[in-house]
Amino acid sequence: MAAERAVVDECRGVLFVYSDGAVERKAAPGFPTPVRDDGSVEWKDCVFDAARGLAVRLYRPRERGGGRLPVFFYYHGGGFCIGSRTWPNCQNYCLRLAAELGAVVVAPDYRLAPEHRLPAAFEDAEAALLWLASQARPGGDPWVAEVADFGRVFVSGDSAGGTIAHHLAVRFGSASGRAELAPARVAGYVQLMPFFGGVERTPSEAACPDDAFLNRDLNDRYWRLSLPAGATADHAFSNPFGPGNPDLAAAEFAPTLVVVGGRDLLRDRAVDYAARLAAMGKPVEALEFEGQQHGFFTIDPWCAASGDLMRAVKRFVDTDGGAARLDD
Repeated sequence: MAAERAVVDECRGVLFVYSDGAVERKAAPGFPTPVRDDGSVEWKDCVFDAARGLAVRLYRPRERGGGRLPVFFYYHGGGFCIGSRTWPNCQNYCLRLAAELGAVVVAPDYRLAPEHRLPAAFEDAEAALLWLASQARPGGDPWVAEVADFGRVFVSGDSAGGTIAHHLAVRFGSASGRAELAPARVAGYVQLMPFFGGVERTPSEAACPDDAFLNRDLNDRYWRLSLPAGATADHAFSNPFGPGNPDLAAAEFAPTLVVVGGRDLLRDRAVDYAARLAAMGKPVEALEFEGQQHGFFTIDPWCAASGDLMRAVKRFVDTDGGAARLDD
């Protein structure tokens, strides 16, 4: 008699991995979130990789004035295992970004683990950025090409999306990388509570309560499902400073803002990341939001702290990465 199939891994009621290797996904998130769309922003979907069925959701303010708008990428989070550009929490945040930054917002999807382990998400993220660059050339979609300032592209991401932003900064952080994107140019990166890992626990990981939005068990599960089979959390995909991993000193970072939550399990890794890169002379700064948990700005995009973050990101964009802190 065949053994009964059982769930061996589950992520937020959306992803189920079974003992026979089968994977089941729910189309919608496990938490109900209404979309708050007041009509001030228009949006549409556009395929950027037909072979893999991958699309971006594009947003732009309806009232735009006469000038071109900066481009702001937003790669969603979800531990590389769950999430979508179509989820209401992503939609709400992108609507607010487009309205308050006065930007063309680009929200790509990417392949998810465990069906597609890393580096699949990084490869898809590169493809989305290169697709955007292609819109600046003859034949680009007028919806983007006639509005966007391709010389002012900002790449951001939330959690796993923040890790994607790091990898894109390294991937295109050279003369040859910048040439691939031409005539588009990345003016800055915004890592929103980036999802970094490591074998040795940090104090913020060790102290994280079990009822946190992102706790140790879920954190470890995401890495187990998304890293290459047999890899540890010190792999270069998860730990930029892991033993034997490539040296980041040679990478030419664009100005980078690393957003940190004071109550986030990932706090210490983000602070350490920013400090190490700054010590190498990279234009990287951390901005910490005291008392805030992981993903606070998508859990409640209209809370006071989310408003403070939006103003900091707007300053970063308006100054081409020159300033972000509200008290500067």
